[in-house]
Amino acid sequence: MGKGMKAGKRPKPSGGAKKGQMAQLQQMQAMQKQMEMMQAELDEKEVTATAGGGVISAVINGKKELVSLTIDKDVVDPDDVETLQDLVIAAVNEGMRQIDELQSDEYGKITGGLDIPGL
Repeated sequence: MGKGMKAGKRPKPSGGAKKGQMAQLQQMQAMQKQMEMMQAELDEKEVTATAGGGVISAVINGKKELVSLTIDKDVVDPDDVETLQDLVIAAVNEGMRQIDELQSDEYGKITGGLDIPGL
């Protein structure tokens, strides 16, 4: 234990350390603000995904909501509902994948490629 120090007490950080921490906090707050603005912009974006050569078209927004689903009448076969269901699922899943990729790319621009859990 150093001279003049009591057990359990730590030396006070120097003023430079506090300034560094403050700068880091401000940087994180600025990044958070950028991410919030970007998320608002992404929420407004839409992607269109197709399946079955374009007979099924799904539009997904940045909030991962299905906005529109178009089914070509020629693909509707009452005797083969399973194929239609598979095509709808494929189109919606592809749209969700595109939104995930778009969000990942945009977040990567802000975080500089840092792998931040939950983003």
